[in-house]
Parts: sequence; structure tokens; C-alpha cells
Amino acid sequence: MTLTIWHNPRCSKSRQTLALLQEHGHAPEVRRYLDDAPTEAELRAAARSLGLRPIEMMRTKEAEFKAEGLTKDSDDDALFAAMARVPKLIERPIVFANGKAALGRPPEAVFDIL
Repeated sequence: MTLTIWHNPRCSKSRQTLALLQEHGHAPEVRRYLDDAPTEAELRAAARSLGLRPIEMMRTKEAEFKAEGLTKDSDDDALFAAMARVPKLIERPIVFANGKAALGRPPEAVFDIL
């Protein structure tokens, strides 16, 4: 099984999710998405795997959300483009396994896809 986490080490939920996976014997590939930003295509695939609209996988309270001229009514293309440009807007962490994805909020939610 390939297991990947889009991880931000400065985020407590991301750290908790990674630790939880490791405590249960998993060794996920860690992608520090702030340094290795996902492409729009990867973000679209993540949204499909999560079963979420792009707005539902965004950090809308970040200053960058407003600075990008976004609103909760922005079209999906604008939202995906903004996440690709400003990966800080991506909700974290996202874990991928078995062709599925889950947001680690709460961290235990990722067990649903393992």
C-alpha cells in the first residue's frame, strides 16, 4: 500500500496525524506541500478522492484567501488555481492511500481509508 501525507510540520493537526500513522506501524511518504506545491491537476485529483468541492479543502480564514480576491462563492477553477499558487490555502493534512484520500481533521479520520 502506498501511503502519502501532504504535511506541514508547523501544523499541530498535521503533526498529530503523522504521529498517529507512525504509532500504528505506517511509514507514509511525507510531502511537505508548502515546499513541493501540488499542481492544479493534483489538487483536482485530491478533491475527487476526498469527495469534496475545492472550497471545502481550503483554509478560508487565511489572509491569503482574501488577498487572492477569493470568496466562498468563487468558481472552482479560481480556487484550484489559488491553491496551486498559494499552497498555504490547502487544508491540512491530507492523507492518500488505496486510491482514496482523507483530511486529518480529526487525525483519526485518516483510518477510514486504510
